[in-house]
Amino acid sequence: MVTMAAPVVVGVDGSASSFQAVAWAAEEAALRGAPLRVVHAALRWAYDVPLVPQPAHWGADAEASVRELLRQATERAHAAAPGLEVTTEVVDGAAAGALAAAAGTAQLAVVGSRGRGGFTGLLLGSVGRDLAAEAPCPVVVVRHPPARDGAEIVAGVTGRPDQEPVLRFAFEEAALRGLPLRALHAWTHPATRAPGDMQPLVYDVEGVGQEEARLLAESLGGWREKFPDVPLVEHVVHEHPGKALVDASETAELVVVGPRSRGKVLGSTVYALLHHAHAPVAVVRHLAPHAHRP
Repeated sequence: MVTMAAPVVVGVDGSASSFQAVAWAAEEAALRGAPLRVVHAALRWAYDVPLVPQPAHWGADAEASVRELLRQATERAHAAAPGLEVTTEVVDGAAAGALAAAAGTAQLAVVGSRGRGGFTGLLLGSVGRDLAAEAPCPVVVVRHPPARDGAEIVAGVTGRPDQEPVLRFAFEEAALRGLPLRALHAWTHPATRAPGDMQPLVYDVEGVGQEEARLLAESLGGWREKFPDVPLVEHVVHEHPGKALVDASETAELVVVGPRSRGKVLGSTVYALLHHAHAPVAVVRHLAPHAHRP
């Protein structure tokens, strides 16, 4: 019995950013041997729904417009990945929640960083942020076309034990693309080892830097053995993580990070990347059970 790979889901609203996300998602789906599912979120209310202000009625013109939008998105996907299996769907609801629901059976969800606004606009401050916090699978926000010359995958490594999903995703992406992986650990104060630990007011930067390098090496653990064909660069820098990762994104094909917590609070580092990164950003909360494995 042949098991179909879980799809890659991409949200589209007709903006240039969302079409750029479609092209990126199509290439990613092809790399993973997965189908692509193009989703448009819309609020389709009838006139008798008591809402104020009353949204525009979903009629024949709107239906035709959406069909044309999905046709163009399919063409863009096939141009990026000829022969890819592409399906389209219109889902009801506000964009972030509707896309998060559509991603329930997906291995990856993709959106653009800027949209057309309104109910279906893929705005970074709303849809991209909320989807990254709510989706049951990793989410990629496509801000810019990724770097091609000397490109690498960059992973933000905190040293916390809950980072295994982030590292696995980053190594898998590097293996899929045949690219090196830069494991970047940025620090501003000595790391605390246990809840309640106090950070010293005065510390030796060089000595702490060496300790942070050991922390990074420990975090990478057996990943070199699991992915022996992925060139790995360990990079420790005394810098705010957000700035360090934004700087590293200039030569990255993809930046991979995890949120600060398991809830819907993404943290300042993720927000900084979503607003300023020079490459697509993958936010990995946890891996879905059907996620890709190389």
